[in-house]
This record gives sequence, structure tokens and C-alpha cells, in this order.
Amino acid sequence: MGTELIIFSPVYAISIFAVLVLLVDALTKNRNIVYAFTVMSFILTAAAAAYALVYTQSNEIIYSPLEWFSAGTLGYEGFTYIFDIIFCIAGLLTVLAVKPFFKKEFDDYKEAYSLLLFATNGMVLIAHSANLLTLFIGIELMSITFYVMAGFIRNRNKPVEAALKYFLLGAFSTGFLVYGMAMLYGASGTMNISQISASIITGEINTTFMLIGMGLMIIGLSFKMAAFPFHQWAPDVYSGAPTIYTGFLSTAGKAAAVVAFMIIARALLPQFLDTETMTDKFVEIKNSMENAQWIIAVISGATMLIGNLTALVQKNVKRMLAYSSVAHAGYMLMGIVSNNASGYNGIIFYSAAYMFMQIGAFIVVSILEKDDKFLDLNDYKGLYKRHPWLAALMAIFMFSLAGIPPFAGFPGKYMLFIGAVEAGFTWLTIVAVVSTIISIYFYIGLIVYMFFMEHEGEEIAFVPGGSSNISLALSTIGVLILGILPFFLINITQNFF
Repeated sequence: MGTELIIFSPVYAISIFAVLVLLVDALTKNRNIVYAFTVMSFILTAAAAAYALVYTQSNEIIYSPLEWFSAGTLGYEGFTYIFDIIFCIAGLLTVLAVKPFFKKEFDDYKEAYSLLLFATNGMVLIAHSANLLTLFIGIELMSITFYVMAGFIRNRNKPVEAALKYFLLGAFSTGFLVYGMAMLYGASGTMNISQISASIITGEINTTFMLIGMGLMIIGLSFKMAAFPFHQWAPDVYSGAPTIYTGFLSTAGKAAAVVAFMIIARALLPQFLDTETMTDKFVEIKNSMENAQWIIAVISGATMLIGNLTALVQKNVKRMLAYSSVAHAGYMLMGIVSNNASGYNGIIFYSAAYMFMQIGAFIVVSILEKDDKFLDLNDYKGLYKRHPWLAALMAIFMFSLAGIPPFAGFPGKYMLFIGAVEAGFTWLTIVAVVSTIISIYFYIGLIVYMFFMEHEGEEIAFVPGGSSNISLALSTIGVLILGILPFFLINITQNFF
């Protein structure tokens, strides 16, 4: 029991904190206390994940699902703890910026902190899922919280519209996800993900049901990642949601969706089959897996191109970042297509890098924004002369998003490209390179507006960032460290797969 408490401590910790924050809020009615409790919750959960990672890597653990409280529904592979830490850092960066943003935009924000904790609870549950039912509960806990976040400023039309679109399309995609899980259960006779994988390797699975289930799962998870052609909700939701929440939705939410994709892909697309005893059924299963990889590859390539091409013509900074977020989902899917160690390590690194650079960019936007104003590109003209430090930080985040060294986006994309080449998908890497070149136009374009154009029209009033400045500093440090010293994270993850 003691071992189980240690290795699953991130799951238990964030679940307890998410419930306790409601009690703290109800008993104190003091936002500062709730704020401090939420900050400490993220820090303690991240610390628990770090300790659990060290413990699992340095100790031999005898897995006894029948004796453990979790009964085999939770997993504890090394990469799950890295994602736990990513989710907690994303939550911490967001909660530090939530307070100053909502003080300026919407005074009734006392539930803002509990929403972040419950969303992170769902994400951590996704990362530790070893059972289809656990995976579904984690996805839905995260998704329902996201619907509320999108419409949090309920006295404005855009957030309410964003939340309604998100809810309706999200409920529709959940149907695909559930039916896909049902088909996989019917094909294998189990909800346990590792047992499903074993039944594929041994050939003891209904191929027809497996194919249908695999297709439905790809559709459902592609929606959660905002991948083409299931991405249409993302620009409206991301631009309509409160800016400070948009950064969290588009980074932590995307990372949670991609780790769900990783868990399913590693089960349904095993990296090896016994080719020496390749029966007709094995041949059918192998061909099916290769076809699934090609389908995901096409989705990945189309997502990168559509996302970046559409971002080119946007004049609203939030919509530009929203469409670019779609493109970044395509980059992450390259790791799933690769289905190898390089690809999965690339996903982990890129998820961390993308979190820092995207949340940092949205925090800058949230500081400058006022009542849905100052969101157009023209508003950023001459920003360097008026707010030089904000312009400089925004430039760093734009360079990183474009994949320009020495910032974090460059090694992240490089690792994903290498994984795709190793898996034989060189054409997908070429598409990714072309997409990256396209993206440079609008990322560098924003920098040109900030540094080389004169401002026209209404001035952006200076609003002190408050604790948002801490988030900006941490985001910048993360982008620089992962860009200059990428092996800091790579060395930790290299033995996970």
C-alpha cells in the first residue's frame, strides 16, 4: 500500500486538492487564501510527481493490481510523471496570471482557481490511465471544466458563444470516443489497455471491431487535439474564451490530448510483432496498423498546413495564435505517427516547450488586453517604444513558436522531425518543414509590427502585470533553458521508451 501511495501520489494529491479548494473557498470567502492554496497545490503535486519519478526509476516495483487499491486502472510509466509536472507548471503559470487578469476584466472570479485544479485533475488522470474507463473519466473531467472556462466571463457574448460551441461539438466528439472504446472492448473482451495490446500481439482479437474502434478513437482524440478536419471549433473557442484561460486550454489541454493519443497508439500500434510466425491474421493486423499510421500521418500533415496557412491571414492576435495552435497539434501528431522512441521523446519535449512559449504569449496579450480591445495586429504597432519589456518577451515567444534557435521550439521540432524520418515518413517531415517556413511569416510579422512600425490610433494604457510578471519570467526562463540546454530534459526521458 505504501508503494502504491508513492507512485500514484500525483493522482491522489491533485484529486484531494481539487476537492479541498472548494471547502477552503466556502469557509473563508477570502480570495487571497484560495489563491495561495491553489498555488501550493500545484507546487506540491509537481513535487510529488518528481519524487514518484525518482522512486519508480530507482526501485524495482512488484505490480500487484489485485492487491492494490487502484486495481490496475492506473499506470505509472516514467513519461506520465513528466506530463504530471507539465500540467502542474501550466496550472501554476496560469493561476499566477489569473488574479490580475480577472481583477481587470471580470470581478466575480472566485471559482477560477477551483476550475484550474479540477482541469489538472482530469489531465493527471489521463496521463496515468491504464484502463479505457479511467481514460474516459479523465478526458471528460478535463473537458467539462474547459467548457466552463471558455464561458467564464458570463456577462459577455463572445465567451458564452465560445462555451456553447465547445460544449456542443465536444459532446458530439465524446460519442465517437465512447463508441470507439466500446468497439475495442468488444474486440478484445477487456478494458485494460495493456491487455488490449497483448491481444493484438498474440492475434487474439476481433480485427473488424478493432479497426472500427481504432478509427473512432482517432476521430475523438483528433477533436480533443484540434487536429484537421476536427479543428473548426478551436479558433472560435480560443479567441472567445478569457485570454488567460486560452493559454491553458491550448497548451495543457493539447498536451493531455496527445498523452491520451500516446497511450492508445502504443497499445493499438505495437512497435513489434512476431514476424516469424506471421499468419494471415497477423498480416491483416499488421496492415491495419500501417494503414492507421498513414491516416494519422495525413491528418498530421493537413493539420500543420491548414493551421499555418489560415493563421497567415488573421488580423486578430488571439485568432492568429489559435490557428497556430492547430498547426502545433499537427507537429505533435508526428510523434504518434513515428511510433518510436524518438517520436515519443519529441512529444514530451515539445509539450513542455510549447507550454512555456504559448502560455507566455497569451499572458502578454492578457496584460495588454482591455475589454476585448487591443487585440488586433495594428494595436501592436510600435509596442517596443511604449512597453519595451513586453515587446521583447513577446518576440522571444514568437521566435520560439517559429522554431528558431536558440529557443525551445527548435530542438522540439527537430526531435519530432528525426522521429518521423526514422519511421520512414520523410515526406511528412518535408511537409512539416514547409509548414514551419510558412509560420515564420506571421510570427516574425508580429515582431515587425512591434519593433519597426509606428503606432496609430488609441494608445494601450499601461496595466501593471502584478503576479503575471512571475509567470512571464518563468515562461521566458523555460523557453531559454529548453532551447540552450535541451539535454536537461532529453536525458531524463531517453530511457522511458
